[in-house]
Amino acid sequence: MRLTLDTDRLAVLGQLATGPATAAEVAAATGLTERSVLSALGTLAAAEFVQRHGTRYRLEADRLRTLASQLQPAADVDASVLKGMTTDEGVVLARFFSGERLTQIPLARSKRRVVLERLSLDFEPGVSYPESAVNEILSRRHPDYAALRRYLVDEGYLDRRAGVYRRSGGRVDTTPA
Repeated sequence: MRLTLDTDRLAVLGQLATGPATAAEVAAATGLTERSVLSALGTLAAAEFVQRHGTRYRLEADRLRTLASQLQPAADVDASVLKGMTTDEGVVLARFFSGERLTQIPLARSKRRVVLERLSLDFEPGVSYPESAVNEILSRRHPDYAALRRYLVDEGYLDRRAGVYRRSGGRVDTTPA
């Protein structure tokens, strides 16, 4: 699978999906150097994703289909993550959650704020939490609980005083349990 994550190899695979081609033809079509194309083709041929016939290379589509059939589909976002969120927010959350787990922290602030808004619902308004409890709650969602804790404080969802955290922002979930 790692073989297909390189952008040059993906470009070469994509071009060969249109039909057999020489390295020079792939280079011209993709904008890559011929050297980069030959390197990618060598790696892909060794993994049996492409086959060489004279000077032309052909995509082994059956090999890709076999690989695709072995991949586990990502779990859909759990309904509990979407509870109390708008449809637009749900679209963002579906991009960053698998089941109940946050798969990555969004880089874009607007998307990160949607995720933080949702994470803030894991904390009860008016309850004081020691840092260890905040870490435990956040680690259920993502391994980098320290970054999430910092973002929640920086964006005003949690207040921190003397090592104690309290929810200070975000909506209150009023939907029945």
